[in-house]
Amino acid sequence: MPSLNPALDGAGFCPRCAAAARIVFPRSLTCGACGYEALWSPEPVAATIPRDADGQIWLLRRAFHEGAGRWSFPGGFVELGESVEDAARRETREEMQIDVALGALVGVYSRSEDRVVLIVYNARALGIPRETQEATEVRAFAPADLPWDELSFWSTTKALRDMLAADGLGAAR
Repeated sequence: MPSLNPALDGAGFCPRCAAAARIVFPRSLTCGACGYEALWSPEPVAATIPRDADGQIWLLRRAFHEGAGRWSFPGGFVELGESVEDAARRETREEMQIDVALGALVGVYSRSEDRVVLIVYNARALGIPRETQEATEVRAFAPADLPWDELSFWSTTKALRDMLAADGLGAAR
């Protein structure tokens, strides 16, 4: 299991003045000498579940990082200076080379042992997705044909189930 906060693993000194620091893992570093304080929180990740006019769900096979080789919808970290919605659109464009029209919020997903909070939107695909450096394969799935056993994360499964339930379609598994 990866560390909740690799930045604090083995830390003991202030990055500003090098004095001994008080570490409250995984949340904070405080320096009594200079007053420096750093606080960590889960990072927001924005994602979309793109669908075409026929209701098929576009997924990508992840090329990198956790979940590589498994199916997911596009998503990634919200960057400073952008909204969650803008990040969801940007990540979809980067990972599938399409624009999307955002729909309703599917849900917000987090667990205490994870470093992220995932925010997922329903989306209408405004084009045909294609492979990118981040997606070794893209494919449209009918809701009944989703690759449940090959999904990348617990949150991918949960968000897809929630979306299908909201649509009144249920989930096959």
